[in-house]
Amino acid sequence: MKNNVALIGFMGTGKSAVGRLLAQKIDWKFVETDNLVEQIAGKKIPDIFREDGEIRFRELEIEAVKQAAAGKNQVIACGGGVVLNTINISRLKQNGVVVLLTAAPSTILRRVSADKTVRPLLKDAGDTGERIRELMKLRQPFYSRAADIVVHTSRLNMEQTAESVLKELKNYAGFGITQ
Repeated sequence: MKNNVALIGFMGTGKSAVGRLLAQKIDWKFVETDNLVEQIAGKKIPDIFREDGEIRFRELEIEAVKQAAAGKNQVIACGGGVVLNTINISRLKQNGVVVLLTAAPSTILRRVSADKTVRPLLKDAGDTGERIRELMKLRQPFYSRAADIVVHTSRLNMEQTAESVLKELKNYAGFGITQ
């Protein structure tokens, strides 16, 4: 019986906000792999990218996913690039259902533009919309391979998305919630 939910998807699809809501609804712990990365490194993600580079960030992310995947009864919001390493997905799938949150590039651009979070992969992008489309195209096959469930979030608010994920989880064979 699987008893974790791992939310994957591109930045701006709602993984953190939906993850918090979902965890509340099923009375599970909420974990963000990006927060674990910062705890392990002792610094913020933009500082890791700037001082140590993306490769070091990905190494730290592997450790964060290892820690998160070892828990039980939790909703794990993963960083957008977590799917780039098959070790991460294997670990998440051992005890969890992987839910892909998707959105249209235009929706993502609107969401990340409204958000004050520093996004290292968009920081120096000349055309942010084009950079989003490029990264999404690169990552889409990884997301598709990793997903057990897919929920499109473009036309849903966070509450509706959490409800949609919960409905899909209830129908997913071998998943451990009954609420």
